[in-house]
Amino acid sequence: MSDESVLLDIDDGIATITLNEPDRRNALSQTIESGMLDALDDIDDSDASVVVIEGSGGSFSAGGDIDRMLEGLTGDIPLDERAKELEDGTPETLTRIYNYHLPTIAKIDGPAVGAGANLAIACDIQVASPEASFGFVFRQVGLSVDAGTSFLLPRLVGSNVAKELVFTGDIFGADRAKEIGLVNHVYDDEFDEQVHELATKIASGPDVAFRHTKRLLNEGFEKSIEQAMTDEAVAQGIVFQTDDHHEGVEAFMEGRDPDFQGE
Repeated sequence: MSDESVLLDIDDGIATITLNEPDRRNALSQTIESGMLDALDDIDDSDASVVVIEGSGGSFSAGGDIDRMLEGLTGDIPLDERAKELEDGTPETLTRIYNYHLPTIAKIDGPAVGAGANLAIACDIQVASPEASFGFVFRQVGLSVDAGTSFLLPRLVGSNVAKELVFTGDIFGADRAKEIGLVNHVYDDEFDEQVHELATKIASGPDVAFRHTKRLLNEGFEKSIEQAMTDEAVAQGIVFQTDDHHEGVEAFMEGRDPDFQGE
């Protein structure tokens, strides 16, 4: 495997971003964060229709950069610089992923803890292997939550469960994650193949419609139902004009699967 911190592969409409610092369990270092942003820029210019994010070496991501925390304790990093990093580093990366115009899948085949767990739940869909584990372990290092925990976690598991997870800092496995709604699927067998099948199915969908659908779903938490329906109608007015919509209607009338082209 390459010694680059983040790898990008694009094949058949599926863009796979691999965090590739296995000796550090893919902690969200500055090189990984900038590498992910660069990868998303490259995907912007590609024909990809879905993004899969994974980790190498048996870990998804071990969360924050402990080396930077230690530098902060010794006073080697000024307080204002540390605060600026908290605002512009990991949050910038996770916000970009959460708002990214393509559907995103977190492929979790090992530990995802702290900010690494937040990276997973910033994606649209979470799939786990039996080896996956999760933990919102900010309390273990004497910190309040960050990296979007207060926004992302309650939306998936509810406020009371989110509070229990962060107050206890417990590490829990894939089955528990599925039980509380933190992940969509736990694939026991042929993990890679099943994730690829899911990504392929999503990649075959209507790109423009999905782009609007993702935005509407992300924004829907903050709206009244009346505003949500108005915004949906505006989006439909745009999507009605796409070739994919016309293809979808024709395919439905002809009793065949649609062949969407993303236009």
